[in-house]
Amino acid sequence: MYSNGDIFVGEIIGTAILILFGAGVCAAVTLNHSKAKASGWIVIAFGWGFGVMAGAYTAAPLSGGHLNPAVTLGIAVDTEKWDKVWIYLAGQMIGAMLGAALAYLVYLAQFNANATRGAKGGPGTDSPTPTLGIFSTIPEIRNPVANLLTEIIGTVALVLPILAFGLTKGLGESGTQILIVAFLVVGIGLSLGGPTGYAINPARDLGPRVVHHFLPIPNKGTSDWSYAWVPVAGPLIGGLLAGLIYNAAF
Repeated sequence: MYSNGDIFVGEIIGTAILILFGAGVCAAVTLNHSKAKASGWIVIAFGWGFGVMAGAYTAAPLSGGHLNPAVTLGIAVDTEKWDKVWIYLAGQMIGAMLGAALAYLVYLAQFNANATRGAKGGPGTDSPTPTLGIFSTIPEIRNPVANLLTEIIGTVALVLPILAFGLTKGLGESGTQILIVAFLVVGIGLSLGGPTGYAINPARDLGPRVVHHFLPIPNKGTSDWSYAWVPVAGPLIGGLLAGLIYNAAF
């Protein structure tokens, strides 16, 4: 249905928009000298949801708007069509890194100010705000088994409904399906996002983490590579399970 070139370009653009919105709202809430400073988790959840909506609507005519390797994997398990999976994944990873870099540029002045102002915003403080959480997920309690289970369950809660939405005639044709998925992402963030920050998307976490590692952010802190496997493995397992459950139940 979609050409290889369209898939690649569509997933780059759509995922870049997703991460621009998502990392952007995290930066807005986290960094000092931002008008949205400390506005809270609900703002972050809706920012990510709107990012999904904008990215998916943009990419849909070109690629279907997966924007997530877990979604691509779940669809491949359902349809048994694997030949284009690598194109989707490549576009998603490139798009995620591009979106993270763009979010950094939007908040460039705030990132630079972070070198001399810490979490409480006092001048000359020696404790700058850590920046990894703007780009990637960080667990509140570091427990690999619990963190992995959280990501698996959260991703099943995303991908299984996405597959089931396809059973309702007219949702895809009217474009309503994308809007519903956006609110689904908001709901997952509010209900299931507390323990790990709900990656539920390997590209969403790994791409920005790579960018964070290389960006010249003053006093940026660690990129936490020892944890990086969890928000990649968990969503991939969740996407696989969602596809298997869908095939067995529907």
